Amino acid sequence: MRDVLERILEWYDSGTTFGLATVVHTFRSAPRQPGAAMAVSAQEEVVGSVSGGCVEGAVFEAAKEVMETGEPSYEEFGFSDDDAFAVGLTCGGILHVYVERVDRRTFPELRAVAASVEAYEPVAVATVVAGAGKTGARRVIWDDRATGSLGSPGLDYAIDDDARGMLAQGLIGQRHYGLDGQRRMDEVSVFVQSFAPPPRMLVFGAIDFAAAVARVGKFLGYHVTVCDARGVFATGKRFPDADEVVVRWPHDYLNEITVDERTAICVLTHDPKFDVPLLQVALHTPAGYIGVMGSRRTHDDRIARLREVGVTEEQLARLHSPIGLDLHARTPEETAVSIAAELIQTRWGGTGQALTKTQGRIHGPAS
Repeated sequence: MRDVLERILEWYDSGTTFGLATVVHTFRSAPRQPGAAMAVSAQEEVVGSVSGGCVEGAVFEAAKEVMETGEPSYEEFGFSDDDAFAVGLTCGGILHVYVERVDRRTFPELRAVAASVEAYEPVAVATVVAGAGKTGARRVIWDDRATGSLGSPGLDYAIDDDARGMLAQGLIGQRHYGLDGQRRMDEVSVFVQSFAPPPRMLVFGAIDFAAAVARVGKFLGYHVTVCDARGVFATGKRFPDADEVVVRWPHDYLNEITVDERTAICVLTHDPKFDVPLLQVALHTPAGYIGVMGSRRTHDDRIARLREVGVTEEQLARLHSPIGLDLHARTPEETAVSIAAELIQTRWGGTGQALTKTQGRIHGPAS
């Protein structure tokens, strides 16, 4: 949805009606995850993707029909070998897509949602997509308020509670309820699209490798901060891809900011006077990834110094050191790719092996 938001806002502000198709559920090796979106304007301009090309033609036609009728539809696409020319997913997965007509009347809160996304204010959009409820009913939920209704006070109460929990974890997906919000029932299917602020990547050490890591971090959707105590090196000009460049002692800066489970910390300084105090702080945070650059010799020396200052073996086990996967990377750009690969592996639990050497589904389950 973030990928198409800028363009659909232009249509929305100009009064143009458009069809919006959103992936709401997947099974097995589907090419796109829930939340992926494709929009079709009244002039048949297309932005976004729901499948990477497999079923876009069919979704395009569904979006045009929804624009004409105003009635939303729930489409299912799966693999079938009965007809080689039938619309389906060649990867063998199943994709559920909700298609709706959007304009100022049907989605009056869209501009407010976009403003919150731009301001990094958590916001969730809950839509009834199937079942016995009122299909297309929508409720927008913030941390401290909500607008719209899904059809009953009980259902609104249940979705407010669940959506705020999903926002806290950055989750997107379908939830099932009774008509009055009963969680033990499944009469109503509600798709919750949470727009949590992007995860943070903290890059410590204003070196040439940091510029490449900041670039790939931004590409992966992180809010990237580069921090170094040396102002002559930590400049916006040297790190144009970073969202911010901070001149501070790394451990002091890390002590003052909020770190959550989605945060990635990349320590690239490989200098004990920076590394050791910084890692003492980092290992007491809930950061989901803490990677440290350096040779095997530097790693051994760093571990010894950390033990001397009281870091436990359990804490040391959290370190990704030396940082990155074994790609034999040499250049800063190649090293950044190896770090990005390890970040993705840590997040989704992949093996890190070549796919030719593995079996089973390629796209791991969404967390």
